Amino acid sequence: MNALHPDHTLDPRPVTPQWVTDAVFYQIFPDRFARSGRVRGLNLQEWGDTPHFNRYMGGDLWGVAAKLDYIQSLGVNAIYFCPVFQSASNHRYHTHDYYQVDPMLGGNEALRHLIDEAHARGMRVVLDGVFNHASRGFFQFNDLLEQGEASAYRDWFHVDAWPLHPYDDAQPANYAAWWGNRALPKFNTDNRAVRAFLWDVAEHWIRFGVDGWRLDVPNEIDDDSFWQEFRRRVKAINPDAYIVGEIWGDAHRWLQGDQFDAVMNYHFTRPCLAFFGAHTLDHPMNERSGTGRVDAMDAAAFAQRMTEVTRMYHPDVVRVQLNLLDSHDTARFLTAVGGDHTAFRLATVFQMTYVGTPCIYYGDEVGLPGGPDPDCRRAFPWDEGSWNQETLTLTRKLTAARHASPALQRGDFHVTHAQGEQLVYARRHASGAALIGLNAGRKDAHLPFTGVTPGDYRDVLTGRTVHLTGDTPLSVPARGALVLVPLA
Repeated sequence: MNALHPDHTLDPRPVTPQWVTDAVFYQIFPDRFARSGRVRGLNLQEWGDTPHFNRYMGGDLWGVAAKLDYIQSLGVNAIYFCPVFQSASNHRYHTHDYYQVDPMLGGNEALRHLIDEAHARGMRVVLDGVFNHASRGFFQFNDLLEQGEASAYRDWFHVDAWPLHPYDDAQPANYAAWWGNRALPKFNTDNRAVRAFLWDVAEHWIRFGVDGWRLDVPNEIDDDSFWQEFRRRVKAINPDAYIVGEIWGDAHRWLQGDQFDAVMNYHFTRPCLAFFGAHTLDHPMNERSGTGRVDAMDAAAFAQRMTEVTRMYHPDVVRVQLNLLDSHDTARFLTAVGGDHTAFRLATVFQMTYVGTPCIYYGDEVGLPGGPDPDCRRAFPWDEGSWNQETLTLTRKLTAARHASPALQRGDFHVTHAQGEQLVYARRHASGAALIGLNAGRKDAHLPFTGVTPGDYRDVLTGRTVHLTGDTPLSVPARGALVLVPLA
């Protein structure tokens, strides 16, 4: 059996949340999205200043709640938040207290308000779970620093020798830390007390009302039984909770139906950079970024790769994969392709019309640029005069079309033409097929829409009606697209 094309007829059918198939996600880095003014007395950067590893912009959850109308206007119906728990870092991956939302973000009260307001709008909320490591400020690790070998929590971590050196880089740390970063001591998840603690955290916030977990580098907990029990406990409280892991490579191990529902789909990201940004890829930028070096692809190579990606996992898993163009861990797509807005817009058309769940990284929809971390974590520009209105309008048209079309949400993916810089594909569904033509070239082109059901279709990007006979070439402008859905 080919590992890339497994025989799914032999697989047990994984049970994945149906709502995710119909979702459009929006990823928010809380410190950089919106400042409410309710959290005061803080030493903050000016909003919009150059991002810094160690400084705060002061965005908070009250601010997010105040912008829910804007988020909903994008066609978004699910939000994924980077970490929100108490931490001494602007990104909050250095968790101090897993049961308290950071006071700078408004505390538990602000999260309660935000969840209630989001749910009232039919929007879901997914939190980031950092369960493989804690921080130097985490109480149990702090006890080690105070009590040494006598600490009651000695076996919660991987201690090699005493004394510990959490700050002195000239000395060995003497404890295991994530990628050697002594600010991030790794949990000893072989310890029953640690396992029970982390599972309780997961259960606590699901009971609180969150709709799922995005799991930070979960492969760092190299233990299937840990994640199997994690899933069992979370799903026992909310069977519709979404569990999505940050796995950058092959994720078959975690996607058998007993651990995660899906993963962040970087297999989607890289080919999009390679095809849509083929003319303008910033190679040094990408080599420094999370995606690594990306080489240009033509339409045929892109079509082959994206067809392979649709077959990597069980179809029910593929339909809930989190398809992202960029994230807080990579350069923003726009910057990675040398600032070419047409490349980003073409990639957005593909993202919204491909199989899986699209995820918009906050600010991408208005043309926010950004290089590798921390530059990809800029403050959202709330001055509408700075927004790229063409990109924003396109995003809204595409999300509306996706919500209105069962084919775009749930249809099978079939490439019908891939040559040079032109691509045509169908999303086939019992209700009728949606047809998409992409011209990534620098000149207008006629694309063949062949083997389709004859009839009238609407181009969701222009609103015009197109009559297809089953063998119809259509003109597509340079760096442009057609997204055709059947008229009722």
